[in-house]
Amino acid sequence: MSMRTATILLSLLLPAPCFAGLASVELPVERMLSATVGPRPVPNAVFAPAPGALQAPAFAGTLTIGSSPLLAQPGLTTPVLEGRDARVLPGITLSFVSDGSTLVPVERGQMVRETAPGAVASYWRVIPQFGRVWREAADGGWSRAAFPLMLVNDTENHAHQGLATFLYRDNQVSRLRVQFVQQTAPYLQSPHCVLWGSAPLAFAQLDARRASTERTAATGELSTRLPSRPLAELRQRLPPGTLDGFGGPVLPKWQVARGLVFDGTLYYEAEPTSYGDYPYPLEMRFGVRSVMKAVAVPLSLLRLAEVYGAEVLNLKIGAYVPGLDPKWQRVRFIDAANMATGFGGTGTHETRPNNFFDGYLDADYDGWYTAPASAGKLAHINAHLKPYPWEPGTVLRYRDQDFHLLGIAIDAYLKSKRGPDSDAWDMLRHEVFEPIGIHQAPTVRTRETGGVDGPAWFSAGYYPTLDDLAKIALLYEDFGAHGGKQILHRGLTQDLLAARGALDKLSDNPRPRAQDAPPPQYYKMGFHYTAYTGTRSGKMHLLPTMSGFGDNEVILFPGRIVAIRAANVANVPAGEKAPSADVDATLRAVDRLAPF
Repeated sequence: MSMRTATILLSLLLPAPCFAGLASVELPVERMLSATVGPRPVPNAVFAPAPGALQAPAFAGTLTIGSSPLLAQPGLTTPVLEGRDARVLPGITLSFVSDGSTLVPVERGQMVRETAPGAVASYWRVIPQFGRVWREAADGGWSRAAFPLMLVNDTENHAHQGLATFLYRDNQVSRLRVQFVQQTAPYLQSPHCVLWGSAPLAFAQLDARRASTERTAATGELSTRLPSRPLAELRQRLPPGTLDGFGGPVLPKWQVARGLVFDGTLYYEAEPTSYGDYPYPLEMRFGVRSVMKAVAVPLSLLRLAEVYGAEVLNLKIGAYVPGLDPKWQRVRFIDAANMATGFGGTGTHETRPNNFFDGYLDADYDGWYTAPASAGKLAHINAHLKPYPWEPGTVLRYRDQDFHLLGIAIDAYLKSKRGPDSDAWDMLRHEVFEPIGIHQAPTVRTRETGGVDGPAWFSAGYYPTLDDLAKIALLYEDFGAHGGKQILHRGLTQDLLAARGALDKLSDNPRPRAQDAPPPQYYKMGFHYTAYTGTRSGKMHLLPTMSGFGDNEVILFPGRIVAIRAANVANVPAGEKAPSADVDATLRAVDRLAPF
């Protein structure tokens, strides 16, 4: 193992105030072997080795996890959707190997589906991430394993960040203890809650050759992560108050995690939960909702433009998605990417002043959103979204359906060039993500007949880590180049970052702005542009911004600085405040750090 990889492994854990043996106190062997579930989750520190923990023997095995109930606090409003219960941990199979003190899930970064449901199917899939193994003297001959586990769903883009632990000894394992203590913004499932439970485990040996292969692959993946340090360390090096407000305007209670790329290092911080610090902040995966719009569509179009030429942007949606209204024959890929298809048919038909979100959730939005299969989503679009009286490319109206259609069209275009087995998201994984060090890219796909996964949603659905989002942002900042190779079309990427050709969300483009009008709010290819006047230049910058429901946000600053916020601003209780009125809090913090 290289020194760099070893350093990355150590950075998986935040330093947490705990004493040696906490796990064996809170979850002693007898509790780990028992099906009894406590009245509340235990401290999060139980799921990581404390200072003074002992080295554990190697682990290599496959665990069959039985479907089991989850307790929820507070209770869910509508726990059962489409016959699937959110109070049930899915029955699944996961394999693990240890590499030193690191626990390596074979299925890391994958949306693992339920394969052995109980009496009621689970609403969830799971994503396991890198964890740890250790021993505690009080456990006798048992060793402990723990790993981050995300509850995710294949109908929406909602994630519960969780923790799991089990004991192992020779060919024996205990039950699996789980708790889910943080989450990105819920939509169909509410309110915000914690979930916890205990599940039966069955153990089987993992082939030694496969175990060796997985250890090698894991070492390679970890070695490509960005250098990372806790954000608290950067704060300590800076003048007091420099980073005050970073992560705002969302108040800390409603933030999940923050990331700041500065001088080539990813500084990270997770908001404390009711059960203490989350011990694996770099392993958290988030449901980032419409941040996906600034990932899937521009990366696909800019990659295809680099391979096949910039004219890809002018291809017509109707030529690649059959059965649509004839007007789609005039809608270019770039029109859909700019939310300017001239479709929607709901809200006002007035174009002056422009109204970006007018009619966004009209026309039975949830009917489209929850339709499982691609054909059902397309049929819903045809039935509910009608032509507006203006031409494509002229007026903005925000529609998730436009990005979904564009994803289908991009996928069809790729198939026309490379054959029927081609897939747009797989193209991104292999030709964009892997070269920049993103080895796993879980995302929601349509659910086709027989449980088969269909095309990836291009409107939402991605479950990235802080490291993933940082690398994607840096690829844009570097004009689509990485490691001496041009991955994205350079000129078009430069245009995107500079907002050239972007449309104004607040007024029609031909209409001049009044002198006292607010700063422009532009949109292009999934990006919003945040206006801010820098203290050094005295000029207004249009900062490319990825934004998603729940106040998830990634802002690109000059100098390869990136600010990342994962948040859960949704279903906020009456009388509570989530964002403050200080909308420039993060912008000012970065400006103090590195004036621009």
